[in-house]
Amino acid sequence: MRAWVPLMIAGLLAAFPSAAQADARSRCEALSTENSEGGVRIQASFVPAGFETPKSYYPAGSAKLHFGTGATDGREPPGNQVDRAFCRVQGVAPASIRFEVWLPVSGWNGRMLGAGNGAMAGAIPYPALRGGVESGYAAVGSDLGHDGGFYDGRFALGRPDLLADWGHRANHVMTVEARKLIVAFYGRAPAFSYLTGCSGGGRQALMSAQRYPDDYDGILAGDPIINFTRLTMAGRLWAQLAMYREQGGAGYIPATKIPAIARGVVAACDRLDGVADGVIGDPRACRFDPARIQCSGKDGAHCLTAPQVAALRKIYAGAHDSKGRRLFSGYSPGGELGPGGWAFYLSGDAPYTSSHWAYAQGILPSLLYADPDWDMHRIDYDRDVERALNLPILGETMSRQIDTYDPDLSAFEARGGKLIHYHGWSDPGVPPMNSVRYYETVVAHGAKARGLSHDAALKVTRGYYRLFMAPGMQHCTGGPGPDLFDALTPLRLWVEQKRVPELIIARHATDGRIDNERPLCPFPHVARWKGKGSTTSAANFACVSVRSNLARAKPAGSTKGG
Repeated sequence: MRAWVPLMIAGLLAAFPSAAQADARSRCEALSTENSEGGVRIQASFVPAGFETPKSYYPAGSAKLHFGTGATDGREPPGNQVDRAFCRVQGVAPASIRFEVWLPVSGWNGRMLGAGNGAMAGAIPYPALRGGVESGYAAVGSDLGHDGGFYDGRFALGRPDLLADWGHRANHVMTVEARKLIVAFYGRAPAFSYLTGCSGGGRQALMSAQRYPDDYDGILAGDPIINFTRLTMAGRLWAQLAMYREQGGAGYIPATKIPAIARGVVAACDRLDGVADGVIGDPRACRFDPARIQCSGKDGAHCLTAPQVAALRKIYAGAHDSKGRRLFSGYSPGGELGPGGWAFYLSGDAPYTSSHWAYAQGILPSLLYADPDWDMHRIDYDRDVERALNLPILGETMSRQIDTYDPDLSAFEARGGKLIHYHGWSDPGVPPMNSVRYYETVVAHGAKARGLSHDAALKVTRGYYRLFMAPGMQHCTGGPGPDLFDALTPLRLWVEQKRVPELIIARHATDGRIDNERPLCPFPHVARWKGKGSTTSAANFACVSVRSNLARAKPAGSTKGG
């Protein structure tokens, strides 16, 4: 009889997991509804471990765009399968906002994680949902209200409601619905809620802080498209037309000449931060003049022609109207090389094949001109940018619906929210100075609203909002500088334990081997080498205060610059 006891115990233990799974399956499937409050349709299904993440134009490694360029512990899990069972909730909210909520069956950490998208979205960010659920979060993401490509703005033709969904509403709706589902499945609300995203996801993150301050306790915004309208018209398109309008297109800079620009920038500015490492520590101090590499004889890959020099100067300077008024920030020198560098964003394989051109061509005609065949060469920088910003959309301006340049974060601050904002100093997609100028504008707004000095307002701002500039990092990832870091954990510690993030350690890897690390410092501090020890060790750097060399930003007029 005793011989059966171990077998009986083993049988009972084996039954527990299946019983737990049966209970989870039942609770999961009970979430399904054809028409819930607000016309939301829900389909829920139990998914066992080993589920293959649905295909999407978001690459498998793009989860790092949502966890501060690393997963929650700074690494990206291999493969494409989800390693734990979860309840997959697929929802549709009016008009056509598709969203998914992935609820871990076991090991839920009591938190909700919202995942942002990229560019125009049009797809659910499945890699981020996978990364979230594997880290124990109840993860939620949406397609922002339409089905389409990264650079496809045609969904907005004649549909201002869909434009508003993409601009701000869809992210809020998915958040509200996700919280209801979490309560229904677990029997309690999440203790803390976080929103993460880079690029277009960074835009969503800042929009949430500005427009829906009660949605999230902590927000992580990476390389954000802070002013989408200006970026598209006076950032990306300006950089292209700077080349194509120069002497009938003679200013076009082919990819073969990008290495010459990179060498010139490094030679002029690499040592300004005290370390010769191929990384421009603070491009604001870089005074590289493209004329230094102008051809003195025969044209070639080693030099720029006079029209190319003129075009590059305009790209650095940024968009201005005919009276010299700045419309948007220019692109910073540094980090031009690599697959995520200037060859991809600026040059392409030939004229009119770059990412910048595809972005502007796919979005501007439909969103701003309601004409998919509109010729972008016709843009008039004396009138078209302001006209686009003030287009009436559902009782508000275009800028209010889709841009994120509102400096008033007082409601987010008052509810105890915390915001970490990071941006690569070598970003060739979204000018990094746009983030610096926005931060300065938030500080200036706070100074005026509270009657404080700039320094006092900066101290208040840093109590809930910190900006970390990453030298040498390109758009969200890549580049010659350290681009691997975990910003979500510091955000959690700030929200949950009031541990203020004084620095974030970033690393650079070559062929999978860490070969450099550097502290990222809260703006306006920058990392400076202490003068001894290895320059590839973060321990040998200190965060030092550097006063911004910008004129004090004007608090009024959320669309006045960028």
